[in-house]
Amino acid sequence: METHTLSNSSAKLIHNNKEQSISQLPIPDTLESFKTFGVVLFRGFGVDYQQMKNFAEKFSSRFVLDKDRPIVDPRNKYVTLVDPGMHYVSPHCENANSPFRPDVIWFCCGVPAAQGGETLYWDGIRVWQELSEELRQLFISKKIKFLQKFPAADWKRFLGVGATVADVKRTLNGIPGLTYNINEDQSISIEYVCSAVVKTKYGNQDAFANSLIAEYKNPRGVVTFADGSAIPSTVINQIQQVMNNLTEVIPWQAGDLVMIDNSRFLHGRRSFTDKNRRIYSLLSYLK
Repeated sequence: METHTLSNSSAKLIHNNKEQSISQLPIPDTLESFKTFGVVLFRGFGVDYQQMKNFAEKFSSRFVLDKDRPIVDPRNKYVTLVDPGMHYVSPHCENANSPFRPDVIWFCCGVPAAQGGETLYWDGIRVWQELSEELRQLFISKKIKFLQKFPAADWKRFLGVGATVADVKRTLNGIPGLTYNINEDQSISIEYVCSAVVKTKYGNQDAFANSLIAEYKNPRGVVTFADGSAIPSTVINQIQQVMNNLTEVIPWQAGDLVMIDNSRFLHGRRSFTDKNRRIYSLLSYLK
């Protein structure tokens, strides 16, 4: 087994050159690499989505299901395909528009796209450091607000098929920055106020790790400053310019597995046209 950084990237690459199973990797060493680098790519282990789940269980206290992603196997409901479609996906942290941000994003490559479709990622610590002083002061002084509406089918997928409105209330009541309304059709309207700057899980460093750009550019998303005022497009453009200079790439190979620190790194993807592309995902909280 070889360990080094991925070419032209800050990610840690753990490469299997001994026909070793990924299940044989030492958990403490692997976790230490994850804490230090925030993105760890395992290559040459021939990982499939079931092996991804088995490996992730060694590190995880629980898994969470994304409401928009198609489930791969009904017997293993937490493993899903990545975002539907073949379009470019803007930088975001998973579920950062809600108080339910998981610790780790796991991706496994079944079939890479013939061209394009690479997963992109951005170190939120570096993004924060590269923003202008004016922008840093803006986001220190002003929080942001995400507005979302969840049909009953969506929150039941998240909480469990048998979940009730009472379960929703127990889950949402008392969460700092969150207000909600249960509508007549049992859909839920949520407003979530948070800082665009978060402390990383490891190292307690400031990171511009959020879903601001993704929600701003999403036709269905609504994001404003906490007082409801609009975020100027000039601010978004300045952030995007900084991030364009810090874009890093995972050039997928079949059998690759990657784990991403969701408190520090944003991720997205390049567009593609190959309908055979298969990237699987899993969201978890660490032990």
